[in-house]
Amino acid sequence: MQDRGWWLGAALSGAVVVMAGAFGAHALEGQLAPRLAAVFETGVRYQAWHTLAMLAVLAWRATLPLSGQRLAMGLWAAGMLLFSGSLYAMALTGLGGLGMITPLGGVLKIAGWLALAFCVVRAPRN
Repeated sequence: MQDRGWWLGAALSGAVVVMAGAFGAHALEGQLAPRLAAVFETGVRYQAWHTLAMLAVLAWRATLPLSGQRLAMGLWAAGMLLFSGSLYAMALTGLGGLGMITPLGGVLKIAGWLALAFCVVRAPRN
């Protein structure tokens, strides 16, 4: 299976999204200040979107593997870890200093989208 590790990573990220969403909606309900609950939910939402984007790129790679696709996914994965991970940690611990990590994760995710755009520009035309 091509890209087995990437498929596994995307599948596990999807599982984390569902678990984190359920945890936030049920176990944390009423336990967090509204601002921190919103922070947690933002982490879940961004992780979900980027997990879906990874799945789309993996499906694309199955028919047309191009250099740059893995770079985009790698940047998204690192961005999800830093962005969503820091938001989860900040919401659960209340440590606002963790918010300094969040923008770095956002920059990595943006870089992933730009890497994907560059990949598309370099792709051969049919």
